[in-house]
Amino acid sequence: MKRKVFKHKFVEFIPEVIKEGILYISVPYATATHKCACGCGEIVVTPIKPADWKLTWDGETVTMYPSIGNWNFPCKSHYWIEESKIIWAREWSDSEIKKGRIKDRAIKNRYYGKFQK
Repeated sequence: MKRKVFKHKFVEFIPEVIKEGILYISVPYATATHKCACGCGEIVVTPIKPADWKLTWDGETVTMYPSIGNWNFPCKSHYWIEESKIIWAREWSDSEIKKGRIKDRAIKNRYYGKFQK
């Protein structure tokens, strides 16, 4: 069943058992983890770093940017988390996924390259 919202829970360590519908956020380890919003049961790990995802907490809800594209899962689900709500995005083609991965790699190379001097 596709989710419509996530509750969020701030934790130090991501728990061994990930419950459906909860976005676990570890600030000390700069990571957010949840079960895929499509209901397939896959666990999604999103690093919160300048070259990966950004997380905003407004005191009540959380927003993650950019979208979450689960291209390595059979479901290939694609969605945004905005103010704790799931906003479903259209399915990407294999070509779009490939271009997105190239773009992500370039962003990481540019960001981490700043520290290679």
